[in-house]
Amino acid sequence: MKTLIRTVVAGAALATAISACTSAPEGTAPTKQRLPAIRLVSYNGCDDMLAGLREHAAGNVSQWGFGGAMPMFMTREKSASADAAPEHSTTNTHEAGVDEPDLVKTDGNRVITVTGGTLRIIDTATRKVTGSLKLTKANEPAYAPADLLVSGDRALVLFRGGDIMYKGFAPVGQTRYLLVDLAGAEPKLLGTIKPQGTYVDARMVGSTVRLVTRSQPDITFPQPKENASEAEMKKANEAAVRQAPLTAWLPKIEITDAAGTVTKKAVDCARVSHPADYTGTSLLTVHTIDLAQGLTDAGTDPISLAADGDTVYGTGQSLYVTSNPRWWWPVPMAAVEDTPQAPATEPDPAEPSPSAKVTLSPEPTPTAPPEETEVHRFDISKAGPPSYVASGKVPGRLLNQYSLSEYEGNLRVATTLNSADQKTSASSVYVLKADTLDKVGEVGGLGEGERIYSVRFIGPVGYCVTFKQVDPLYTLDLRDPAAPKVTGELKITGYSAYLHPGNDGRLIGIGQEASDKGRTLGTQISLFDVSNPASPRRLSQMFQKDSGSEAEWDPHAFLYWPKTGLSVVPLNTYSEKNEEIGAMVLKIDDTAVTKLGMIKHPVQKQKDATYQPSIQRAMVIGDSIWTVSTDGVQVNDMNTLAEQAYIPLH
Repeated sequence: MKTLIRTVVAGAALATAISACTSAPEGTAPTKQRLPAIRLVSYNGCDDMLAGLREHAAGNVSQWGFGGAMPMFMTREKSASADAAPEHSTTNTHEAGVDEPDLVKTDGNRVITVTGGTLRIIDTATRKVTGSLKLTKANEPAYAPADLLVSGDRALVLFRGGDIMYKGFAPVGQTRYLLVDLAGAEPKLLGTIKPQGTYVDARMVGSTVRLVTRSQPDITFPQPKENASEAEMKKANEAAVRQAPLTAWLPKIEITDAAGTVTKKAVDCARVSHPADYTGTSLLTVHTIDLAQGLTDAGTDPISLAADGDTVYGTGQSLYVTSNPRWWWPVPMAAVEDTPQAPATEPDPAEPSPSAKVTLSPEPTPTAPPEETEVHRFDISKAGPPSYVASGKVPGRLLNQYSLSEYEGNLRVATTLNSADQKTSASSVYVLKADTLDKVGEVGGLGEGERIYSVRFIGPVGYCVTFKQVDPLYTLDLRDPAAPKVTGELKITGYSAYLHPGNDGRLIGIGQEASDKGRTLGTQISLFDVSNPASPRRLSQMFQKDSGSEAEWDPHAFLYWPKTGLSVVPLNTYSEKNEEIGAMVLKIDDTAVTKLGMIKHPVQKQKDATYQPSIQRAMVIGDSIWTVSTDGVQVNDMNTLAEQAYIPLH
C-alpha cells in the first residue's frame, strides 16, 4: 500500500488561514478557479525579511502554533574498469539523464546499497562484498531508511530524518547527507551534512546533486495559562512570532569534514526570496553538491524561499518544486480527541480520516480551503546554486512527480480538484509557459467523480488514468499548448497506478484489477496499444489474484529492459491459501505480457520464526538478473532464471 509523507492539519488550525476563502456549495461539482500568478520577490535586506516573515507568520499562527509537525558537484577520468563494465540497467527514472535517489545503484562493475545502516559494495564479477562502511551511530536504529546517488567513485547517502513515517519505517534520527569515497579498498566517509529541516527529494545531473529540504521557524510558543481562552492562546502565540529573531527562520546547516572539523552556517538572508503571498511558516532550501569536487568552502551553496513543497521534478535544465494543499478533514479541533497522523494510504476523498478519533460536536464546521498547487521553477543549467526563474499556481492536487512534464518550453501539470464536501471531483491538465509559469492552455473534465491514479507524458502526448469503479485511460493531444485536447478514452476494470513507455505505440501499466464495483482484486500488468490516440486498446493483461506490488507506488521498483522486453515486478501475495513473496519475471513484447516465472530469496530465520524476504529492486547486469531485498542480493540467470549466487546483507 502507498505510504504518504504528509502533514495532517486539523480544521481549527486552519481557521485563520481560510477565513477569506470560498468554495463551491456543498454537493456541487468543483468549478474552475481563476488563480493569481505568483512571483518570487527578493527581500530588501535582512530587516525587510524579518518584518515580512513575522507579519505573515503571525497572521497564520493559531492557538495551537503552526499546526502539525512538518512531514514531513573537477570531473574525474573514467577508469578502464568502468569502460569495461558489462551491459546493465540503471535506476528507473522519470527523465533521461536525471538520476533519482534509490536504495541501490550499479555501474555494471559494482552494486552499491545501504541496508541496516551499512553501505556495502558488491563486485559483480566475483559476486562478493568487497567493502563496507557502518553509517549509523550506536543509538540509531539499524533499519534507518536511506537512499543513494552515485557518480564515479563518490556516493551520497541520504538519511531521511524527522518525525515522519517513511515507507512503513518508524521515525528515525536527523536528516543528514553523507559523502562517501568508494575508490579505496574500503569505502571512506568524506563528510557529513546536517541541514535544518526535513529532506524532501533530490536530483542529480552529471555529478551535481540538488537537494531540497523544508523547515519551520524555530519558535518556542508560551505554555497556555490555566483556563486561557483560545483567543488568548492565539494572541500569545502571535506575540511570540512578532518577537522572534531572524535566526528563527534562517535555515541552518552543519558540515563535518573527514577530519571531524565541524562548520556551522546559516542561509544568508540575501539568498532568501518569497512569493507575493506566503504564510511565513515554512521555508524551502535547495542545496547543491558536486560529488566530483566533494565538500568545498562554499558548503552546499544553499538558497531558500519562503514557501512550502513536497514534490520535486527535474530535467537537465530545470528543477521544479511544488506544494500540494495539505490533507484537510472538516473536523473542529474540539472534536478531535487524538491528534491526527498522516494517513498510511491515500484516503478516499469521500471518507473521513481513519486516524482521527471524533466525537459529535455542535460546533460549526469550517469551510475547506481551496485546493491549489504552487509550482516553483529553478534554472540548474549552470554550475553552482540554481537561479530562480518563475512561480505559478494551478487548481487541484498533484498525484506525484509524474503529474509534471516539461516539453518544448512548456510545463504540463495534471491535477485532481475536489469539491468542498469532498464528494465530487474532476481532473485537468494545465499547460504553463516554462519561463513565466503563466497558463497557456488547459483541458478538463477528466474522470468526473474520480481522481487521478497515474499520469505519463511522452513527448507531445499525455496519458492519464482516473478511477473509482472503472479505469478510463485518457489519451491527450498536447501538440498545441494553447488547445490541448482529449483524443481517446478506454474504459476497463481496475486501474494502472504507474505507466511506463514500451516500444513504439505501446504503453505498459502496473496497477490493480478490480470488480465492477471498484473493489481491488490483485496486481495486473497491462499492455496498451496507443498507436492510434483516438482508439487506445488493451492488447494483453497479466493478473495475479490477491497480490500487490511496490511498483504500484514506487516506479523505482519496476524493471523494464527494452532490448529483450524482460520485465521484473516485485510481488507479494496475501491470500491465506496462496502466499508467495518474490519478484515476477515477465516478457513484454509488442503483442503480449507473458509470465516467465518467479524469483524468490532464501527463507530467513528470526528468533523462533521464519519469513520470506520481500524483493524491492531488480537490475540487469550482463546476462543476469540481480534482485535486492533488505536481507540480501541474489543473482539469477536471465534466460533460465536459475539461481547463480546469493549475497547476504547482514
